[in-house]
Amino acid sequence: MLDRDSKKRLTAHQVLCHPWIQVDGVAPDKPLDSAVLSRLKQFSAMNKLKKMALRVIAESLCEEEIAGLKQMFKMIDADNSGQITLEELKAGLERAGAKLKDSEIVALMEAADIDNSGTIDYGEFLAATMHLHKVEREDNLFAAFSYFDKDGSGYITYDELQKACEEFGMNDVHLEDTIREIDQDNDGRIDYNEFVDMMHKGNVGFGKGQQNLSFGLRDALKIG
Repeated sequence: MLDRDSKKRLTAHQVLCHPWIQVDGVAPDKPLDSAVLSRLKQFSAMNKLKKMALRVIAESLCEEEIAGLKQMFKMIDADNSGQITLEELKAGLERAGAKLKDSEIVALMEAADIDNSGTIDYGEFLAATMHLHKVEREDNLFAAFSYFDKDGSGYITYDELQKACEEFGMNDVHLEDTIREIDQDNDGRIDYNEFVDMMHKGNVGFGKGQQNLSFGLRDALKIG
């Protein structure tokens, strides 16, 4: 049973920055070009709830954990606007040696653009490119689940998911399909175990067969 006594719980930021949670005191994301592209490709296959959950986790990470990705974002954001445009993403991937069709770059752009603004902001970039070992931490998962479970009932309901979509600027999201995909006991809502299963699903082995790229996802995800 989940302990929802907020007075006894650390904040998400305190939890994520705690030395027990970090590896060797820090868990930096190194600015490895191949890993960034691999993670973008993996992110593109995720459902809306998982993307939003990753955004919640990303925004709570310690500065040390995202130092490399922050550097990468600044490199791609050529005009320092705080937003990565399609042209900037294309140029950045080309500099990284990625040989992708324009249609593939557009698909990556649309996948990372959670709020459909036409650009990728810093929070979206972190969500799409952070190392997935951060997703597998229990404290990260619980903090993300609690963000959506506004009333502390232990379930994410349709209304709560709809409210989250509005907060993230998501429109035209088929929430019934999203819930049906995650809801294993068919009670019309998402409990914590179902949420955790959803967050773990597809994290290993995605991108198998992408041998036309100059790197493999499995190797890339070992970095950062």
